[in-house]
Amino acid sequence: MSHVRLRFAPSPTGYLHVGGARTALFNWLLARKQKGTFILRIEDTDVVRSTQESVDAILQGMEWLGLDWDEGPFYQSDRFTVYKEFVQKLLDSGKAYKCYCSAEELEAKREAALKEGRKPKYDGTCRNLSAGAADDRPYVVRFRAPQEGVTAFDDLIKGRISFNNDELDDLIIQRSDGTPTYNFVVVIDDATMGITTVIRGDDHVNNTPRQILLYEALGYSVPAFAHVPMILGADKTRLSKRHGATSVMAYRDMGFLPEALVNYLVRLGWSHGDEEIFSKEDLIEKFNIEQVGRSAGVFNPDKLLWLNAHYIKTGDAVRLSELLKPFMAEKGIDAGTGPDLVQVVKTLQERARTLVEMAEGAVFYYQRDFAYEEKAVDKFLTADTPSLYRLLIEKLSSLASFDHDGIESIFKGICEEKGLKLGQVAQPARIALCGGTAAPGIYEVMAVLGKEETCLRLERAAAFVEKKG
Repeated sequence: MSHVRLRFAPSPTGYLHVGGARTALFNWLLARKQKGTFILRIEDTDVVRSTQESVDAILQGMEWLGLDWDEGPFYQSDRFTVYKEFVQKLLDSGKAYKCYCSAEELEAKREAALKEGRKPKYDGTCRNLSAGAADDRPYVVRFRAPQEGVTAFDDLIKGRISFNNDELDDLIIQRSDGTPTYNFVVVIDDATMGITTVIRGDDHVNNTPRQILLYEALGYSVPAFAHVPMILGADKTRLSKRHGATSVMAYRDMGFLPEALVNYLVRLGWSHGDEEIFSKEDLIEKFNIEQVGRSAGVFNPDKLLWLNAHYIKTGDAVRLSELLKPFMAEKGIDAGTGPDLVQVVKTLQERARTLVEMAEGAVFYYQRDFAYEEKAVDKFLTADTPSLYRLLIEKLSSLASFDHDGIESIFKGICEEKGLKLGQVAQPARIALCGGTAAPGIYEVMAVLGKEETCLRLERAAAFVEKKG
């Protein structure tokens, strides 16, 4: 099999959004699966709307998702001389021509065509001007498209697609200011970079026949095309900001893990039996562009949350603790002081669905001056509680190894001695240590806080109950 070369070619006019990220992922997976080359190209010919800030946001999004590229990033803005050469080549061979029609003339022709029920395509006024006629009026350069026959291709996802050439316009390949147009530069880039397969959004399907004709006119082999369906919101309209976050980095900031987003995005349109959970290695092995469905994927935030919870629960606590640090810092907590963050994470992995939730759940470990939840206090703390707290302090203080099993034996001993149920000891203890009853297992919490801090908090709570009277 010949060496495959794929590319992701975003326009830097905003952040990396989930639709673009999925397209990048499909290209990356196919390149990795077939041991090919994955190229990153920045399509910044729209000089007005392209910003360095957007370029940085795209690179940052790709890096966060772990989609490493083998070549690039290449910038179209660096390649204007290349495009000019190819425009000249087409002019010299008679496959392109200069068009002097003004914008007003073109608009009038358009309106006339629409009135008469014809397609509003360029009528070819300048198509047959003699090439030698020197003319200093401004002009665009148009591609001389064939006017009969059919242009067809076998889309790897959608199957056979064909267009009648008489419906296609003589495409403008260079504007009157000398800048090349999108459909032209894409072909030049893909052709000169040796791209063998183009995977892109299906909003590009109508550009494909024009691009195929350009490849043929320039004598390049035409790549394989795969047009990926749109991503829709829950209301079945194209995914946009009103459906919630569409930027990849917004998901990072909301506490999602990159592996959850990668797993989620690949499943928007592609499936492998009933499997839901895929590591990157699984995906590289199993992914197949022909298995991408033809219908649009509907973005379901709950499903993404479910996947994220899975990856947090099964994740490496050391890595998660590193990822958690900025979320702790946002809450004004320096995780370097107080209990070991890795041990803290281990107590929270079971229940946290995002790193934001995990940070919220971790606050009590680092701040002991929290208020106690009123409901919990009314329900579980009585006049007898201070003596229970002090009994706990006495027994825990004498514990040789302050770990889960040692702590558990003390609780069980107190229950037997006092004829109490475990909850009657554990819930008051939990309120003292965490401020409320919704918290990780009490033995784990104590072990992470350590003997000294645990006893301090129990004493503080005892004083609170006595004062409350």
